[in-house]
Amino acid sequence: MDRRSFLAAGLAAAVAGRAATDAKRQPRILLKSSWQTVNIGDIAHTPGMVRLLGEYLPEAEVTLWPNSIGPPEEAMLRANFPKLKFARTADEVKAAFADNDFLLHGSGPSLVAAKGVADWKAKTKKPYGILGITLSAVDDATRPLFDGAGFAYFRDTISLQLAKDKGLKCPVMDFSPDAAFAVNLRDDAKALPYLKANGLEDGQFLVAIPRYRNTPYWLIRKKAMTDIDRAKDATNQKLKEHDHAMVRDALVAFVKETGRKVLVCPEDESHMAIGKEMFIDKLPADVRDKFVWRPNYWITDEAVSVYARSLGLLSMDMHSPIMAIGNGIPAIHCRFKEQTSKGQMWADIGLGDWLFDLDKETDGANITKAVLALAKDPAAARTKAAGAAAFALGKQKDALAVLKKALPA
Repeated sequence: MDRRSFLAAGLAAAVAGRAATDAKRQPRILLKSSWQTVNIGDIAHTPGMVRLLGEYLPEAEVTLWPNSIGPPEEAMLRANFPKLKFARTADEVKAAFADNDFLLHGSGPSLVAAKGVADWKAKTKKPYGILGITLSAVDDATRPLFDGAGFAYFRDTISLQLAKDKGLKCPVMDFSPDAAFAVNLRDDAKALPYLKANGLEDGQFLVAIPRYRNTPYWLIRKKAMTDIDRAKDATNQKLKEHDHAMVRDALVAFVKETGRKVLVCPEDESHMAIGKEMFIDKLPADVRDKFVWRPNYWITDEAVSVYARSLGLLSMDMHSPIMAIGNGIPAIHCRFKEQTSKGQMWADIGLGDWLFDLDKETDGANITKAVLALAKDPAAARTKAAGAAAFALGKQKDALAVLKKALPA
């Protein structure tokens, strides 16, 4: 073979080898998630989804395209998912659009990243899907995004029915609970000393989480109030005693009945002040020493470490109960009309009798009954929680199987 023929043969072999490598490369998924950092539930969407992808599509390369992520949240993700990649800058996102095969819009209160999905659809013509959102409305901007998705999974059945009623044309539409059910992170290095310092023994304390009807983002983000904010704040102030009194009564009854402690802690950055005002400062003197108030915000892994060692949760916000149930810990959720239909998830996964509506005056006494029943038979409550978790994770496994089929061959 002459030199020219030898070089040509070598080049052909290299090209063939590269083509074979490209053909066999791992599928690449761009995950749009991480909506904000001021709420441990919004943080939790991402590690839950990354865990699911790792378990059911271990061959896939996953890149996170976050809306908002800070150093503590990034450090937590890197420590638990060392293979996870990140696309944050404009150049990184542009490269991710070119390199990835599929865009997955993660769990959230809506199609949060509608603009991002629209950009992906227009610029790449590559497939995409939506997994674990609540749907409250369909407009002219979002309808084509749903219709063009390979699948759309809704985290509550009310949202799923709305999608059908609105005539969305996505070929696969079904129910799959919030990805936060899959969160199994831990930060025992922070949690264990905290529990010990506050006399909170394993399985011997109840977690309580307060909230206003409308999250006071004007306070969290230190911004001037708008007219809309003032209207929301007026509702918060008008109903805060009405709402928290029902939960507070249940907490006091729990302490008097069992002699155990209650930890009042936050799910978002506004809850520390609310918890002190509406729970701690209004307690009867004879139970005050059984309550522990956490004055500081935390992130998801430390919170889950604490929840996992509790007797259970009584929460006016929802993602802490979701993470608790996902880890086999009983959780009672109290909601009101200002929240989205996500509360329906509790009924959807078999926990309807642990879901209470604070707009119904009759539910107050029933909250107390549910808490005392949990305390009386914690083993039965844990069995119930584990069953709900298995159902939720099973639905998520089914959705991931659909995602796997949607990936390019």
